Amino acid sequence: MKLETQAILNTDDLTSIMFDMDNTLFDFVEAKTRACQEIVDHLGCGDALELFQYFRRPGCGFEDWNNIRDYILDMGVFSRSTYDECCKIYETEKLRAVDPYPNAIPTIRELKKMGLKIVILTDAHSKNAKKRLEKTGFSQWLDALFCADITGSSKPSHQTFLFALEALDLQPCETLFVGDSLRRDIAPSKALGMLTAYAAYGDRNNDTYRPCGTADPDIILNDISEVLDLFKTGKRE
Repeated sequence: MKLETQAILNTDDLTSIMFDMDNTLFDFVEAKTRACQEIVDHLGCGDALELFQYFRRPGCGFEDWNNIRDYILDMGVFSRSTYDECCKIYETEKLRAVDPYPNAIPTIRELKKMGLKIVILTDAHSKNAKKRLEKTGFSQWLDALFCADITGSSKPSHQTFLFALEALDLQPCETLFVGDSLRRDIAPSKALGMLTAYAAYGDRNNDTYRPCGTADPDIILNDISEVLDLFKTGKRE
């Protein structure tokens, strides 16, 4: 179902677009699921979706190898060599499976041509973020990259957004934030005064968008290329 935006926006003051990375520029859920499948194939037992859920547990890092350790311990197949092999498989296959959304690179390229700064703000560690951005071809188009180990905090903390804005000497009203999470991306950036674009195409947690008060986005994107419509017409209906 295509989601519709109701707001009419003035983009005259915008000088930059700040993107979330995973599931906004590429399907990271799919990449991680495929990596999990490679692990269970290597083990000869288990279930890829069950392993994937270990990476979504509260209190555990979403790229923490301890998730793999706990899974193979629970499966009763743990050994140090097995653990090391699975971690290597996970990192190799996860990176191999990451590909940009079909219209993502052309969209970023067009926004750069318009003179807009392209910024990424992600909770990923900079080492992992740089690898994924290089693999997908986004690195050459970026003006700045801010990761959790750089900002010292993670979304939805306002501090991580403020760090990026202050580092670039940007006002919130000059910035459009694009992200796939209403809670972690849209709510905090909107609270700080940014324009917000909800990347509904990348949100695996919301089968159907429902208005949620202060987290309501200014724009709903069913495809990343739709962000260009803002600048072609100066407004979006």
